[in-house]
Amino acid sequence: MTTATPTFAFTEPAPYWQSGVDDTLQCVSVHDETHDVRTFTFRAVPARRFAYLPGQFLTLELEIDGATVNRCYTMSSSPTRPDTVTITVKRVPGGQVSNWLHDNLQPGMKISVLGPSGEFSFAHAPADRYLFLSAGSGITPLMSMSRALGDLGGSMDVAFVHSARSPADLIFRHELVQLARARNGFRQAAIVQSRHPEPEWHGLEGFLDLPALERLVPDFRQRAVYCCGPAPYMTAVRALLQAAGFDMALYHEESFNFAELTSAAAPEPDVATACDGEGEGGFDVRFAKLGDVVHTKPGQTILAAAQQQGLRVPSSCSKGLCGTCKTKLLEGKVDMKHGGGIRQREIDQGWILPCCSVPLTPVVLDR
Repeated sequence: MTTATPTFAFTEPAPYWQSGVDDTLQCVSVHDETHDVRTFTFRAVPARRFAYLPGQFLTLELEIDGATVNRCYTMSSSPTRPDTVTITVKRVPGGQVSNWLHDNLQPGMKISVLGPSGEFSFAHAPADRYLFLSAGSGITPLMSMSRALGDLGGSMDVAFVHSARSPADLIFRHELVQLARARNGFRQAAIVQSRHPEPEWHGLEGFLDLPALERLVPDFRQRAVYCCGPAPYMTAVRALLQAAGFDMALYHEESFNFAELTSAAAPEPDVATACDGEGEGGFDVRFAKLGDVVHTKPGQTILAAAQQQGLRVPSSCSKGLCGTCKTKLLEGKVDMKHGGGIRQREIDQGWILPCCSVPLTPVVLDR
């Protein structure tokens, strides 16, 4: 573990971080969780306290090989410890951003970020009992939730089941064990595909299936489930729960595999529709909280216009797939052709994705 030399003193509490205004983090420590997973801890510059929901993410803006690259990483830290935030990153073979972070980011370095953002948090639907299911680096948002619940005290009933390739790949292994020892209402278990290189492993071996889940969490049907991991893992979990008669209204999932997302093609906005009638000259888009106004060209998405005119808006896939740029439409109409990054109920509530929305009228956004 490496750390930066402290350059601050404890004085009055710092003001809170303002998304859209504050944007600079300084790395203060780097800690190896496993052979290919590292946790990076940051403080704000200037000093700020962080308020966010457990499970939310930050969008990193990095300069890599002369280009600006955006990537979302869930915070593994808890908002109950507001002076720093952490992200926990697995090195992915061929992964542009994860490899850059592992190879380059050191204590003292500064990066630009947007957020926090995201809807994956138990705070949106509090329950009496939770089941956290994760695989690989998908553990990060659920670790944030676990840390928050552990810090807040009071009654808790959490069962946490994490899947990994081997015991050596178990992220936060010892901390989860310690949390379970410290809190009576917290249980944890791990399942590994292979016990190598730890032949004395006494936990479950194989893959999460219904017999294993019923053995570990007999009352899982009465719990709110939060799931995060690789897409095949979450597909298998959904199938498992559905086959078990689980009420899928209690199921929540999150995934940030942007390498796959950005390789998929999202539908283009309907330029003909956007350019009809009085839209021939484009429309103004006002960002209510930021106070900025941009003008879209005919057929141009809101995000493209904002970026072209120098406005920094949270985004990642830019194809309507990841939901990073999601915001509320306060006034006006848009033509949105998304690729799955927004739920129908969110659309019904007035949410849009600027990356794939073309204004049909002047627009006001809640951002």
